[in-house]
Parts: sequence; structure tokens; C-alpha cells
Amino acid sequence: MSTPSGPASGLPVRMPRPRQSGRHRRPEPVVAPDNAPALVLAVPGTPGKEVRQLADEVTSIARSELPGLDAHVGYLDSAETDPIQAEYPQLSAVLAHVSAQRAERRARAAEAGADVPADDGPAAVVVPLLAGPDSALLRRVRQAVNDSRAVAELTAVLGPHPLLAEALHVRLSEAGLARADRARLFTVATAADGIILATVGGEEAVQAAGITGMLLAARLAVPVMAAALDQEGAIAAKAAELREAGATQLALAPYLVGPELDEGLLRGAAEEAECPAAEPLGAYPAIGKLVVDKYTDALGIAQARPQGFPQR
Repeated sequence: MSTPSGPASGLPVRMPRPRQSGRHRRPEPVVAPDNAPALVLAVPGTPGKEVRQLADEVTSIARSELPGLDAHVGYLDSAETDPIQAEYPQLSAVLAHVSAQRAERRARAAEAGADVPADDGPAAVVVPLLAGPDSALLRRVRQAVNDSRAVAELTAVLGPHPLLAEALHVRLSEAGLARADRARLFTVATAADGIILATVGGEEAVQAAGITGMLLAARLAVPVMAAALDQEGAIAAKAAELREAGATQLALAPYLVGPELDEGLLRGAAEEAECPAAEPLGAYPAIGKLVVDKYTDALGIAQARPQGFPQR
């Protein structure tokens, strides 16, 4: 039987492991600072159970990446204005609620005699759940921030980024359209030899997707071309261009998280291009990591990374 001061004589004693030194040491964990602004994930598209599950998974990943993070979800296309009881709370309502909570905390601290700074920074950092720029959706997010009257900072979208190229590769391999690992050199009979990177948001979105597309092309060693799903004939034109260049097995890779994608648009584009399509990026772990990256960038928080990890 063990004593209050430790295990009984003869039992092994677990000693703390010394911290590793050198380039392979693990980084010290980073936690959200005290009184840090809330992270509010701005989710576009029609709210529903699948969208809510995706948003909850992304915020769960974000909390695991940054312990202590106060994370919320606000839906751009919801009319539900009760941020506590609503199943799909409206983005502006969530921001107003977060701002009110911050004001209440400051008031209580002042009543308790605590030293409350005159300027406590933004009440929230709003991260759009978008892989690429969509000016129409971003305009609506900004309007929601203004409507809430909250002091909030709006970040840029998640991409372009190498982690999104990784996520696209995984989604293609899950659909049997790419090898999961080039280094192992195992074959996939249906592997595509030309990829159409499908996005929404017009020419700006296509150009941004093209940057990630170059990274994906380097991973797969096949040509990748970006095109807009919401521009008539754009997907078919890229399919024709790839086939003229010698590709015989094409695949459509959505450069989209998912909620921003109108129902039936991807399926129609795949039929137009006469090729199979992978699933949207969804709640792939990289999405949650990039959400935290945008949050910490906005606040100037340096996340710990192993030596050699690419910096932002």
C-alpha cells in the first residue's frame, strides 16, 4: 500500500523525464492568454446538421491546438438571434453576445478593485471558414461584424497554404484518384493524370487556388489547373485544356471546405467535365490548425513549432 508521501518500499518510482535538448526537442505547449479575445468561426452556407457537425469538429481541433481557447461558431445564413438557445446562432448575434460577455467581465473586475486596462483590444477574432477568397461572402461577414457593433478583428481566409495542398491530396487518395504516398510507389488504377482544382468566388479565388494547386502538382507530379465552379463553362474549358495537353484520366478536387458550396454544383461540374470528383476538404485536421494560425497571427501570438517547421 502506498503512503501519502509516495509508493511503498520496493515499488518502482516514476521519475519525470528530463526535457530533450537540441533540434528534436518538443516545443513547449502554448495556451491562450488570459482574457484573450474569443475566436468566432464564421460559417457560410445554409445551416444544417452536417454543417454544424463540421463546424464543431473544426472548433474542437482548434481548441486542442490552443488550450484555453474560447471558441464560438456563428452562421452567416441563419436568422436565429439567440446565441445561447439557438441551434444555428447568427454570426452577428454571437459577436454581440461575446462582446457583452467581455464588457461584463471588465465591469466585475473593476468592481472588485482590479486594474482594468483602458483598451482591452478586440472582443473577438473572426475567422471565415473559407479556403479561398470569395468577395461576396467576405462582404457579408464584414457586414455581420458591423451589425453586431462588437469590436472584432476579421482575419483573411485560410489559404493558400501547403497544409491545404496536403488536405487536397488526402481527399483525392480517399476517392481512389491519387496515390496516398508517392514514396511507397504503389499504384492506383484510377489515379488521375490531370486535376481540376474547383473553387468559387470568381477570378480572385481562381488565382489563389492556383497557388495551392502548384503545391498539389508538386506532390502528385501531375498537372493541376484551377477553375471557378460559379463561372459558366470554366470547368469544361479546363478539362479540355488538360486533355489537349495529354491527360486521359481527370479528377475534380474541390478547393472548398464544404458549407460554402451550393448543393448540386459540384456534381454538375463533374458531369460537365466527364470526370469523378473528390470530397470537399471538410473537417480535415489542417483546417482547424489553419483557423488557429489565423487567430494567433491576429493577436501576435507565436505558436511553438519544432525546429525546421516552416514559419508563416
